[in-house]
Amino acid sequence: LSLSAPDINLNSPNKGPLADVAPELPEEGAVNTAECSLPPGLSEEEQEELKLELSKVEDEIQTLRQVLCAKERHAGELKRRLGLTPLEELRQNLNRGWQDMQTSTAYKKTQETLSQAGQKTSAALSNMGTAISRKFGDMRNSPTFRSFEDRMETMKVTPDKHVHVREHDAP
Repeated sequence: LSLSAPDINLNSPNKGPLADVAPELPEEGAVNTAECSLPPGLSEEEQEELKLELSKVEDEIQTLRQVLCAKERHAGELKRRLGLTPLEELRQNLNRGWQDMQTSTAYKKTQETLSQAGQKTSAALSNMGTAISRKFGDMRNSPTFRSFEDRMETMKVTPDKHVHVREHDAP
């Protein structure tokens, strides 16, 4: 009776205590060559060569995964020793992303288009303001407005809120 824990294949979809009960499924991309029939035009010798090459490639992939994991741990340790917190790293990534976006062609074209639109809008509003001012001036000089203005000048509002007609205008 052995008390040691069984080896767990981390790439296997069957992990944990029930892994030995469920049959192991092939890894993603792996081919179960025992059940494959010989493709047309492929001899048994060529099939064995391909199986051997596939096995080597899968071993290399596993080795690369382990190396990558070790490199990520090492990078994390270096960042910790340098005092780079995840928040600081996020800030740096956001700054870098913002700078990259500002130098992109799409951003520059959008900025240029919006700038031109702003200039045109500003010019249109200025022209509209000038036209409105001119219309108010024309309206103020119109006979109707002059007549209204003259009538308003003849009336005087006193502090007790009674309207009195000026003495020189009274009949």
